[in-house]
Amino acid sequence: MYKYQTIAQKLRKKFTDGSYQPGDLLPDQESLANEFNTTRLTIRKAIEQLIQDDVVYVKRGAGTFLRKDVHQSKLEASIDKPVGATRTYAGRNVTSKVLELSARLPTKEEQQALLISPNEPVYVIRRVRYIDGEVFAYEHTIMPTKLTTLTKKVLEGSIYKHLAQVDHLRISRSHRIIAAAKASKEDVKAMGVPINDPVLVIKQISYTEEGEPFEYSKTHFPYQKSNMVADVSINPPDTW
Repeated sequence: MYKYQTIAQKLRKKFTDGSYQPGDLLPDQESLANEFNTTRLTIRKAIEQLIQDDVVYVKRGAGTFLRKDVHQSKLEASIDKPVGATRTYAGRNVTSKVLELSARLPTKEEQQALLISPNEPVYVIRRVRYIDGEVFAYEHTIMPTKLTTLTKKVLEGSIYKHLAQVDHLRISRSHRIIAAAKASKEDVKAMGVPINDPVLVIKQISYTEEGEPFEYSKTHFPYQKSNMVADVSINPPDTW
């Protein structure tokens, strides 16, 4: 994670711990640079990130303000962001319990999803993700072995970070199908949830900047952690 992204996350935390209220004016960039021991350029990039996320806005001649309509779901990370739990929950304790790391030939469904041939082996990854010691999700991921070399140590951390730093792979987008289901025996064993408890299921295909699918996954979230956020902008017609 770049320094400006880390600072943006730290500012988000300040927005949620009561240091700022909706509508408050933020310190000027020089003051923020001194506070975070960095440059004004880095602060400017962090502010630009928060502007893109609709958390703050700039009023010419007045400064940077926390949006009045900002709400907790914008300030806190949620499972709708296709950047991985480690980056989404930066600043919190994200850990993983690896249940499986193996390789085999892909099924027809996996071939179609990943646009690979029947003879191209894939990793089979199963792990449970924890946030601050609490179960967050149970992941089942299929990934072509040609992309990278995975180890248990990599899986205990961030796969996306490994792909970015070691293989210089950049994630562009994800296609998701979201559904509700009842907890299976596998969910019970992995996450400790009661059988038939509701779980949120996200089936996802993730793509590189070149448009190549590199991940086909299915993730189950306990209903207590199932928080999806969607901001909808409406351009009203000239007449109703």
